[in-house]
Amino acid sequence: MASVPSKHYTDDISLLVVTLDTNPFFWSTFSFHFSEFLSQVLAFLNSILLLGQLNQVVVIATGCNSCSYVYDSSSDRNHASTNGTMPAIYSNLLHNLDEFVAKDQQLTTAHKPGTVPSSLLSGALSMALCYIQRAFRAGPMHPQPRILCLHGSTDGPEQYVAIMNAIFSAQRSSVPVDSCYIGSNNSAFLQQASYITGGIYYRPPQLDGLFQYLSTVFATDLHSREYLRLPKSLGVDFRASCFCHKQTIDMGYVCSVCLSIFCEHHDKCSTCSSVFGQTQSDVASADSRKRKAS
Repeated sequence: MASVPSKHYTDDISLLVVTLDTNPFFWSTFSFHFSEFLSQVLAFLNSILLLGQLNQVVVIATGCNSCSYVYDSSSDRNHASTNGTMPAIYSNLLHNLDEFVAKDQQLTTAHKPGTVPSSLLSGALSMALCYIQRAFRAGPMHPQPRILCLHGSTDGPEQYVAIMNAIFSAQRSSVPVDSCYIGSNNSAFLQQASYITGGIYYRPPQLDGLFQYLSTVFATDLHSREYLRLPKSLGVDFRASCFCHKQTIDMGYVCSVCLSIFCEHHDKCSTCSSVFGQTQSDVASADSRKRKAS
């Protein structure tokens, strides 16, 4: 069988896939307005395209219930210079973003009062990796891919398994996941994603200068990062979420067969049906007694 041809990267061309948090419940309770946040993000995306005419930017909107591609610089319709008032990157992205937010709000379900639903980070990471995999198959030469997560919503423990699967897929594909977290507290999921994949995790101390942080920290391509001293995370929260109650735990019980995590002791694994606290001989004898009784 012929071997698969190896991929060749171009050091000076970047494929940046941005996941943009559009959670309306988060932005309605956050001190920094979404319009100010978006204006600085758009300036950053435009600067990435200005750094090199072959650079590519893809934006994925991340809502509470769905995710969607809202901008792709390689699309033919995005090559139009202006619509008469603003560049295409602004007009097309804003138009698609408005449509996405309206559709996502229609899918919103009831949640507990006083709580803020988490954004669908697992879906956004999966869509980003799917797009990058299509780029991998486009030809032997392709730009250096990386993912940038611009999020502020709290972690959703119910997404733990899906997010970890996406993180390990990104690690295997050598795709770093950068994280710019603007929430009040750190995100354990994004910390783990950046640490495992070799990306950068950073929480800007002053959101008024968000564009400066984005342009000095996250605009650098992978080749240039070898020669720069970029900020490093002082600590990573490696806590996991239990499979039974979907809560973040410090200590728990792990199934030795499928590695499922539980916050309480169970007699049987709900994932693979393995019996806990019994030897294989005890399980076999119990099964034989059941057959005899029947």
